[in-house]
Amino acid sequence: MTRAEAKERNRRALLDAAFQVVSRDGYRARLDEIAERADLTTGAVYSLFGSKNGLVVALVADHLRPYYEEIEQTVPAGLDLLEAVDAFARYYWRSCDAPDALSGLSLQITLLDMALHDPELGAQLATSVRAQENHLISLFTGRSHNGTLVTPRQAQRLTTALRALFIGLSQGVPLGLAPDADEQYFADVARALTCGMSLNDHDEDVS
Repeated sequence: MTRAEAKERNRRALLDAAFQVVSRDGYRARLDEIAERADLTTGAVYSLFGSKNGLVVALVADHLRPYYEEIEQTVPAGLDLLEAVDAFARYYWRSCDAPDALSGLSLQITLLDMALHDPELGAQLATSVRAQENHLISLFTGRSHNGTLVTPRQAQRLTTALRALFIGLSQGVPLGLAPDADEQYFADVARALTCGMSLNDHDEDVS
């Protein structure tokens, strides 16, 4: 095994261990337990990620990256905005119904708790999430809607609204707060939100 291969193996082992420990313990997660689970030392954490916060930020990026990459494959070019939002909503519902959905939700809630306890980490996490959401903004940009093409700024506003909608639903479904939230419901409310909201800033010329 080459040095690069060993480094990537160690990185992968630490990320997998961190997912388990951070999802369970949140800001109380201990580096020594994460390293032990990965059969490594805490020195490896500092060498590969710089700090505990660096590991957590890398964990978020690692968790979100394949999700957004799959969305790009699920929402093909050629669809107008409403069709693209419909396809995205159905994909999101399927991800909420996947076998690992509860562990992902646990990590999501835990990371929010960590961000509240550590504002510096919260700012780093926000930057990481926004970087991944750029995939979705690009996916919506340039699609036709109401006779015009969606601009990057409009796509960003829509992405923010859809993220808030789906995060709320994904947390409500396991609690039984949205018992009828099936795939069609996700698609219907996403389309309704898109049709009902103004994608323009208030100070933009909408004529």
